[in-house]
Amino acid sequence: MVIRLALMLLLFTGAARADRLRIVVGNEQPVAGEMILVTLRGEYTHMITLEELILPKSADFDWVQLSRDRWQDEQVEGRSVRVFERRLAIFPRHGGDLRLGPLTHRLTIMDGAGRTEMPVEAKAVTISVAPYPGEAGLLSASNLTVEDALSTEPGALRDGETLVRKVTLRAEGTLPQMLPPRPVIREPWLISFTAPEERTMKPTPGGPVTTVTWEWHLRPKTGEPGVIPPIEIPWFDTSQRRMRMAEIPAIPLGYQSFHANQTGTDRLPGKEAGLATAAVGLGLAVGIVGALAGLGGQSRSDLNRRLRRLAPFDRSRWQVRRAARSGDLLDLRAAAARYLDRRHGLGLPVSGTETRELDRALYGREPEAAHGEARDFLRMILRHR
Repeated sequence: MVIRLALMLLLFTGAARADRLRIVVGNEQPVAGEMILVTLRGEYTHMITLEELILPKSADFDWVQLSRDRWQDEQVEGRSVRVFERRLAIFPRHGGDLRLGPLTHRLTIMDGAGRTEMPVEAKAVTISVAPYPGEAGLLSASNLTVEDALSTEPGALRDGETLVRKVTLRAEGTLPQMLPPRPVIREPWLISFTAPEERTMKPTPGGPVTTVTWEWHLRPKTGEPGVIPPIEIPWFDTSQRRMRMAEIPAIPLGYQSFHANQTGTDRLPGKEAGLATAAVGLGLAVGIVGALAGLGGQSRSDLNRRLRRLAPFDRSRWQVRRAARSGDLLDLRAAAARYLDRRHGLGLPVSGTETRELDRALYGREPEAAHGEARDFLRMILRHR
């Protein structure tokens, strides 16, 4: 009888010891923002009908579940037990001691008395987290790539064409909120519009894979080309244990027609070329007369300005008329900018409102409604004449 009671007590003690829940930590020396793989493992001997395990919210870390809960039978210490596993990725928000737990797995089991509530608790674990080694942010990943997709050759746009630039960052082992905000692309010579950004996350057994996509619609204000500078993105490489720098590369942006004009492919008609030649001769003559008249008190720039104002042909004005004939409003805007800049530099009247209606047509809410009105815009641009 005594032996039978001892055997029953031993079996009961073994069963009690088998019902346990543990927090198993994968990496023990993380930095702030770095993914920590955690497994919640329960080993149970009872018949379980219902269960619930809730990870409470914390101000010290973010977390995501990587896969569905797994239940399977295993042999543990010579006994067949029901094993529960839940895979998590924990992301500490700051350096210091990170406390995870205690956690309670609330089970409903079947025993001789019917259904019984049985909570099983996992003891808390403490993880030492180093400060983030970068100056700002918490972007840590095992791998990070940058994809820069352009709709066309950025330095050779057709007149009026808009460049669509789509940049995609893909990071392994991080969360969407840890990727940086959309960079600001702003230059004095640039018109820039943005599409809504897209952030996605895909859980995998090795950790979440996160992507963010930024899209810009870019075009120069005038025909003169410019360069959009590179954008650097610092991040901590968890594989190499060091800070690295990802880069969105610099790109040139400009209209192909500007280069054609610079190389002389845009020539004046014969009649207007003759007028230009006559203007040069007249300028030389006036310069000689001015020198003989003793205009030494005036600066060279003032004299040059007077000579240019006397010229009978204005190439920039001719370009405005040519752009208006083509009906291309963006080309007309670029030509108008050159024309008005020339007048301002020569001290000629400029009201500042010459391109107001044209700008409203180009950059207002309904720019397409103004197509075909280039002649009206031409009159506004030249109305001081």
